[in-house]
Amino acid sequence: MVHPAFSDVHGTELIPDNSFESQVKGILKKVIDPELEINIVDLGLIYKVEQDETNRIFVEMTLSTPACPIGDVIVQNVIDTLQNAYPSKDVDVSLVFDPPWHPGLLTEV
Repeated sequence: MVHPAFSDVHGTELIPDNSFESQVKGILKKVIDPELEINIVDLGLIYKVEQDETNRIFVEMTLSTPACPIGDVIVQNVIDTLQNAYPSKDVDVSLVFDPPWHPGLLTEV
């Protein structure tokens, strides 16, 4: 069964591609959480990256807290960064808080 966050409105299943996910995460390291001054990938905010057969990019991510005052800015930075890197693709971001973010998700840098 396809997770609803990773299917389109018609139920089209998304295509997992680990090399694509790695490439996107590399690009998303340019997005810095301005409060913590750590990129969102090393911060552990990116849970999943997939694309569908129409080349839409889907990102499932979280924030360090649901009450993050700059959450909208971070999400827009993700969209803008990926649209600049992949101008022919649409980008959808799903913001989730389950599982909640915790410091154990940080990557050693």
